[in-house]
Amino acid sequence: MTHVVVLGAGLGGAIQAYELRETLAKSDKITVISNKPYFQFTPSNPWAGVGWRKKEELIVELAPVMAKQGIEFICDGAKLLKPDDNTIVLESGREVTYDYLVIATGPDLAFDEIEGFGPDAHTSSVCHVEHAEISGNNWDAFCENPGPIVIGAVQGASCFGPAYEYLLTIETDLRRRKIRHKVPMTFVTSEPYIGHLGLGGVGDTKGMLESAMRDRDIKWVTNSKVDKFEEGKVFFTEVNDDGTEKAKHEEEFGYAMMLPAFRGIPALMGIEGLVNPRGFVIVDEFQRNPKFKNIFAIGVCIAIAPPVITPVPTGVPKTGFMIESMVTATAHNIPDVIAGKEPKEMPTWNAFCLADFGNRGFAFLAMPQNPPRNTNWTSSGRWVHWAKLAFEWYFIRKVKKGVSEPWYEKQIMKMLKITKLQK
Repeated sequence: MTHVVVLGAGLGGAIQAYELRETLAKSDKITVISNKPYFQFTPSNPWAGVGWRKKEELIVELAPVMAKQGIEFICDGAKLLKPDDNTIVLESGREVTYDYLVIATGPDLAFDEIEGFGPDAHTSSVCHVEHAEISGNNWDAFCENPGPIVIGAVQGASCFGPAYEYLLTIETDLRRRKIRHKVPMTFVTSEPYIGHLGLGGVGDTKGMLESAMRDRDIKWVTNSKVDKFEEGKVFFTEVNDDGTEKAKHEEEFGYAMMLPAFRGIPALMGIEGLVNPRGFVIVDEFQRNPKFKNIFAIGVCIAIAPPVITPVPTGVPKTGFMIESMVTATAHNIPDVIAGKEPKEMPTWNAFCLADFGNRGFAFLAMPQNPPRNTNWTSSGRWVHWAKLAFEWYFIRKVKKGVSEPWYEKQIMKMLKITKLQK
């Protein structure tokens, strides 16, 4: 019997466990370790941040679902990974040994790197469902006494999509409340231009997002490095394309949400050969760590170099379908390694993204996600809003059913020629 442990149970980890159950032998043991008892559907957090969703609508209790699939579930945080001993030390003091490990932890949120930043200080957050629910409650209070709003992403951020989604969703909500005229809005981002997204743009994301913001009277400042936050005020430095200082800004706000930089979780920090200086897991083209051959990693926790250097540091996003391609490759490679073979499946890292703005939105398809690409496609309209609603229902249902990829999803993706594995 081989014991495979999946560390993390988010968009990648939960689906990874289900897919491994399909590809591993029935006698092999799978254990999922998560510091939370539930899966959370992160893409809907911007909706929760305006009170359009409640936490209970976006989570799935994992223990009963995992049990039905024959997967052990441990609700406990990871305190320390000992890769030389094939052991994970948990916060409770319990130690779990493994034959193979898949790291799918997601990131640690680096709010502490900027003074006054984060939900425990002067800004709101939609990074976790718990943060988003608090933000939703704060949003109602703000709307009773509206004022200026600042939304955006700080230096080192890599997941820019939710910032745009939240910006345009709250703008839609303000219009519905008929108080938009009372709320000046500013988007502050480390991106070199609107729609860069950490990817050098996808198709016409620059033009589409700039147009959307102009139509909604939203100001923006790019190439921005946040210096600090105070109560009701953000201080940031705008730089030129060569990185030299262009201007110092002080922007007042009654409500603010900016996405933080990510880093690896503390349990992985400083493990030579496993992680880079930021704590992101180093993987090869098969999602396997080059030093510790029995460790694989997927999702936001892996190290990916930015495709281009930007004046203010930006990271690379790991989008949902891109993560699912990592999951599928890993689910096929681990059984091969167990059988004494070399891994051969490589994920495509194709990205398909639906960004909702509350009543409409935009979609993009990048194959692969990082340039140069075979496909660059963007579209916009009300259909994106309805597609995002359908995707939310569908993905949460998949997690509840313990299914990774139903047959009809495979057929649809095959028809669209959107693949998870390189051929």
